[in-house]
Amino acid sequence: MSVIEANEILNILPHRYPFMLVDRIIEIEDGKRIVGIKNLTFNEQFFQGHFPGKPVMPGVLQMEAMAQVAGILLNKMFGGEGKISFFAAIDNARFRRPVVPGDQLRMEIDIVNAKPRLSKVHAKAFVGDKLVSEADLMFSSAG
Repeated sequence: MSVIEANEILNILPHRYPFMLVDRIIEIEDGKRIVGIKNLTFNEQFFQGHFPGKPVMPGVLQMEAMAQVAGILLNKMFGGEGKISFFAAIDNARFRRPVVPGDQLRMEIDIVNAKPRLSKVHAKAFVGDKLVSEADLMFSSAG
């Protein structure tokens, strides 16, 4: 188990504000599993318009947040300078509960099949102990 702080995440992922959706990695099992968190505040840009008066994190951004956490694990497995994992597909996406300002989104990613050019993970997002979304995410690598 190891922790990866925000500054180190910036060295791994190419994403930047306002599209960086991972604050910290709190657990990593090389080649198997990773857990990351995103602390959501009213200051997130997407809350301004989704939805005025009743802010909810868009489901597609929940998928993106889980993909960014998965990208960190895949980078640790197959990466190196200039290597990036891109979305290839999303299957079996389910959105079970709304995610709102003040929530801490905990994303748990388990490797299903990992190869240098094409990988598949099962991703789950939780707020507290409640499952809020999940999907099978596929990635191709470039670089």
